[in-house]
Amino acid sequence: MLITNKKIDGGRAFDWGRTSEDYAKFRDIYPEIFYRKIVGRGLCVSGQRVLDIGTGTGVLPRNMYRFGADWTGTDISPEQIAQAVRLSQEAGMEIVYRAVPTEELDFPDESFDVITACQCFWYFDHAKILPMLHKFLRPDGRLVILYMAWLPFEDEIAGASEALVLRYSPDWSGAGERVHPIDIPEVAYDFFALEHHEEYRLDVPFTRESWHGRMKACRGVGASLSDEQLADWEREHWKMLGEKLKGRNEIFEVKHYAALAVLKKK
Repeated sequence: MLITNKKIDGGRAFDWGRTSEDYAKFRDIYPEIFYRKIVGRGLCVSGQRVLDIGTGTGVLPRNMYRFGADWTGTDISPEQIAQAVRLSQEAGMEIVYRAVPTEELDFPDESFDVITACQCFWYFDHAKILPMLHKFLRPDGRLVILYMAWLPFEDEIAGASEALVLRYSPDWSGAGERVHPIDIPEVAYDFFALEHHEEYRLDVPFTRESWHGRMKACRGVGASLSDEQLADWEREHWKMLGEKLKGRNEIFEVKHYAALAVLKKK
């Protein structure tokens, strides 16, 4: 499904379905602390019903399933949902998934204790979804927004990979990250109160294959480049990695930061 948003990548169309297989293989990269920060606030645990919007391949529900919550995941891309279903079934997990845009969700009022949005919140029409999410949450429910990104100005490999993405997708708006709190749109405060926010640094381990796959699966590469452009990008990226990582161990770390924001239903 082609998606176009004038606020993202200069309006260039992208389709997560084109990269769903790579996404399923290479984007399950959040370290344990990422999940423990959520559980440490008493969220997404046993006895709670959780809705994960923009679930992609179900990374958050699958990794947090062990903490006992009852999970539902939704995403606009049928291909992403197909991967989420496959991976969950292979792991013996009972997670409900639906392929539907967040703006078109229809759940009964007060259906969930927690709603999560991991690596996706900027894609949505906030004025439309925030009153919906407010209604879906039970009294004292929480909206949890999560994010993780590499740090291109602090890490040589991340910087070089990002520069190559920008050569092929100069309007890609995922570049130039620095450590900062998650941006909360003003309309959110009509329905929620910011209860907690936190930002922390991470060193995330990769192999050459997993870092290449992680970069290929990003919006500015696999989800938007033509087949010919993608083949060219892959050749150049492999060459760059060979040069930058010469003499290094097979496993190397890339500097990232993670952030979360917890909003309480008013």
